[in-house]
Amino acid sequence: MKVALLGCGVVGSQVIRLLHEQDGDLAARVGAPLELAGVAVRRLGRKRDVDVAPELLTTDAEALVTRDDIDIVVEVIGGIEPARSLIVAALNRGKSVVTANKALLAEDGATLHEAARAGNGDLYFEASVAGAIPLLRPLRESLAGDRVRRVLGIVNGTTNYILDKMDSTGASFTDALEEAQTLGYAEADPTADVEGFDAAAKAAILAGLAFHSRVTAADVHREGITEITATDVASAKAMGYVIKLLAICARSDDGRSVGVRVHPAMIPRSHPLAGVREAYNAVFVEAESAGQLMFYGKGAGGAPTASAVLGDLVAVARNRLAGTRGAEESTYASLSVHPMGETVTRCHVALDVADKPGVLARVAELFAAHDVSIQTVRQEGHGDDAQLVIVTHRATDAALTATMKALRDLDIVRAVASVMRVEGDD
Repeated sequence: MKVALLGCGVVGSQVIRLLHEQDGDLAARVGAPLELAGVAVRRLGRKRDVDVAPELLTTDAEALVTRDDIDIVVEVIGGIEPARSLIVAALNRGKSVVTANKALLAEDGATLHEAARAGNGDLYFEASVAGAIPLLRPLRESLAGDRVRRVLGIVNGTTNYILDKMDSTGASFTDALEEAQTLGYAEADPTADVEGFDAAAKAAILAGLAFHSRVTAADVHREGITEITATDVASAKAMGYVIKLLAICARSDDGRSVGVRVHPAMIPRSHPLAGVREAYNAVFVEAESAGQLMFYGKGAGGAPTASAVLGDLVAVARNRLAGTRGAEESTYASLSVHPMGETVTRCHVALDVADKPGVLARVAELFAAHDVSIQTVRQEGHGDDAQLVIVTHRATDAALTATMKALRDLDIVRAVASVMRVEGDD
């Protein structure tokens, strides 16, 4: 089985290493040798982290993926173009494709799946979400006979590292980010991670598989962690909570739509996700019959991601030898994605208020006017330092947003100090 590799960076170099180191075992598992037949790179003379025979290197990726002798194309260059055109070209010629490209799958996965169907080839993408953690195939195959209700988890190692350091050391966001960059957990431009774009793409892929519906990154409500302060983290810690950036994909109560969102949230320190430290990922899947499943492991890095790529490579190679294909995209449910305003959630709110009689009554009255009931409330400090800390019962996000807007206009509220959604303890 001849393999073409697109990209020889952090992940691509590890894919080559594993192909070389495990060639005998891989051949035994597949039923035929896996031969690296070509590697497409941007620059031929660049120093690489792995030895590659010079005759395998090429800058003409299109010529490589359309070669008649190529059976499988592995794409690890990332981005939208030229990755999309190269993958489609390979699939149109009947080749199978393994990709780790979450951004492309979340933006235009439909085009790739349609090309795979037309070309009668496989499209596998386990490495696109949560690195080495086997998560997508269980959703696509193992749970195909069940009804998934919710997928909730930490799917971005960079933001988890930053928030973990803020929680464990009291560091500011800026200091924790700089440490993450020094250790290689964050890029020089960390926008995709800290603003939630990376997690949103993964959430779209997870929701599509879990709910048998097409979901794109544009459907995902997204908030990052750049506004989280050391004070927010310390306040959550004092109440027995930890702040995590969560991807949440949930079926509505009536089953007619799904909500897909990425945002920071407070979770109880007793929750299993609270103990996910540093750059690790963890995802809960809740299904009607299977109950609650948890997937945990390294969510990024060259070797972990390459492990997932090799797993897919073995699977599609087996399929080609047997003359079969893996499971196609399942979109039969065609559930709509409801807007964030219709999503039911809970909030923790800190209000700087005037320290005088009747304040709590007026604040409670305003919450009630917007159909948001209060679960707990306490006052901290006195005088100019007076603050009300409120945790609500579940309400629609639209109602909570309207309540926050009205609070800012209330004369006894000096400032809405913080607003944080609460998950995992209801």
